[in-house]
Amino acid sequence: MNWKDVGLETERLGPLPLINHFLARLRVPDLLDEFVPSLDSRCRIPWTKGLGVLLRSILVEREPIYRQQEVVATFAPAAFGLDQDEVQALRDDHIGRALDRLFDADRETLLTKLVVSAVDAFDVEFDELHNDSTSISFTGQYSRARGRSIRGKKAPFITYGFSKDHRPDLKQLLLILTTTRDGAVPIQFRCEAGNQTDVGTHIATWEALCRVTGDSSFLYVADSKLCSREAMEHIDRKNGRFVTVLPRSRREDEIFRGWIQDHDPKWELAIDRPNPQKKWGPRDRQWH
Repeated sequence: MNWKDVGLETERLGPLPLINHFLARLRVPDLLDEFVPSLDSRCRIPWTKGLGVLLRSILVEREPIYRQQEVVATFAPAAFGLDQDEVQALRDDHIGRALDRLFDADRETLLTKLVVSAVDAFDVEFDELHNDSTSISFTGQYSRARGRSIRGKKAPFITYGFSKDHRPDLKQLLLILTTTRDGAVPIQFRCEAGNQTDVGTHIATWEALCRVTGDSSFLYVADSKLCSREAMEHIDRKNGRFVTVLPRSRREDEIFRGWIQDHDPKWELAIDRPNPQKKWGPRDRQWH
């Protein structure tokens, strides 16, 4: 072979080989094929591939939907699961229709199967689960986003509420995430109306976690919003366990602060271990 006949072709991969490896271990492509099948013969790119492009793009570039073709064009197409013809056919309206099909799918079961795949692939432990929530703000009126029913499913209600971004002038949604203690692996996520209080979300979250884990023996860890009679009694009645923070507005806090002024509690050493940050630092000790 003449060396002059040899060409050099350069393709950008970035972190996509690693991302694709973990997507395969989690069975994400197979699960999308199962729950978002491409049944329309007019579909030039399977919905699964369109969703896969968007997922990978969020992880590596975070570009809007209308720029997905440009994003894919800067990488090796195969790293996004596409061939050259599919790259040319990729449009923002195709990804939009793929998201419509995902909205219509049984997303709760999809998420449950994804969590089970993570447990099988990485031996994730469910002994302790940590929950938190935050708000995401929207610029605009979103006058139709009032929790209406769309094709038999309830759409999110974008409205005003307590803004954790300190932007009460903007409408919002409440995002709720639960992760494992072991590696902070996300296992349950959902969004609620922008005016939904954190207090009212814990019962639904705890019940969903029971379905995912198969029992109620896990330790549920959350902030002071969990400290409401309704939520704590619900978990206790079903033999659940929880850890939360007692807010100063609770009467028990006032009673304890008054009692501690003239009493010496009998503390017991609960944790005694080497300093986790400094080799020669003072030992890490905790009493209860």
